[in-house]
Amino acid sequence: MIYLDNAATTFPKPEQVYKTMDNANRNYAFNSGRGSYKASKEVVEIYEKLKSNLRKFVNASFDTKVVLTASITHALNQVIQGIDLREGDNVYISPYEHNAVARTLNYVAQSKNLNVIQLPLTDTLKIDIEKTKLLFANQKPKLVICIHMSNVTGYILPVEKIFEEAKKYNAITVLDTAQSLGLVETNMKKQNIDILAFAGHKSLYGPFGIGGFILENNIELKPVFFGGTGSDSLNLEMPLNLEVGFEPSSHNVIAAAGLNEALKIISPKENFKKEKELTEYLVSKLEELDEVKLYTSKQDEDYVAVVSFNVEGYKASEIGYILDNDYDIAVRTGYHCAPYIHEYLKDAPYAGTVRVGLGQFNTKDDIDELIEALEDL
Repeated sequence: MIYLDNAATTFPKPEQVYKTMDNANRNYAFNSGRGSYKASKEVVEIYEKLKSNLRKFVNASFDTKVVLTASITHALNQVIQGIDLREGDNVYISPYEHNAVARTLNYVAQSKNLNVIQLPLTDTLKIDIEKTKLLFANQKPKLVICIHMSNVTGYILPVEKIFEEAKKYNAITVLDTAQSLGLVETNMKKQNIDILAFAGHKSLYGPFGIGGFILENNIELKPVFFGGTGSDSLNLEMPLNLEVGFEPSSHNVIAAAGLNEALKIISPKENFKKEKELTEYLVSKLEELDEVKLYTSKQDEDYVAVVSFNVEGYKASEIGYILDNDYDIAVRTGYHCAPYIHEYLKDAPYAGTVRVGLGQFNTKDDIDELIEALEDL
């Protein structure tokens, strides 16, 4: 199989990640902090090492809170539902948001009567910073949430500029790095990020089953998920300590060990260089095909790893089916859990897009085989 669905989850993982997880499963599969025995305490050390390495990875302060969850979707739910939002507050999002943000915010907005406002786009579907400044001035933001990199087009949003403007109004800033962390430069201090949500199984090349959020600036969150924490067990209230209080249930030490190993191996700078080269090669090849409608141009600089296209005369799902069944090429088709941006792409006649997600284990030969398959249509 030629795997081109790395935007969903990177595959395969580095061999050392598999070995580390196997070792953890055989030797450290105990409840973290729940037992009075040495092995359980050693598991706590795995978690603390992972949190320390994550802080360094995003240039967060040494005492920044790191909450580990089962996925970035869980993390974003805890963050968005946990922020103190009140009726009439203005919450800004980009039109590129994933449903992990869009659906969660829609629920909160309806229950609290919030104003949810999309950031404006230019004619080339990039964030319009000048219009954003005017919007913020007229309707002051309480919360600004942005995806760092689109899972539909690969567009890298100018989050540093967006959040710089948001901070002029003391807004809380939340960055969804599901696609970008491990691939695109991320610096919590430099980019004015209050809360950073991450996924372990995408560009960090860790396993499924672990994600979380990193909270830099003492933003208070109320708990929205309840259960056992292994401490203060007679108290029916969740612990006030944010890390403990936001990490109920048994921890996934196997996934934590795998992600920690991935962080030791990964080089965002080198990964970006390789995937940018592959992306430009893919785009140039697709632009040579007359029947292909492409949603990225090779003239664009601020995109990487994700390329969406369609083929005249076919639904996106039909292309995915043909590529899978006739050529053993795995791509993603449809609307990619991103409801807003597809309105701008005007791809309804195709029922979404065909999405290629490139990764570190792809080659130009993989791209050539995809192009040959499309030429056969």
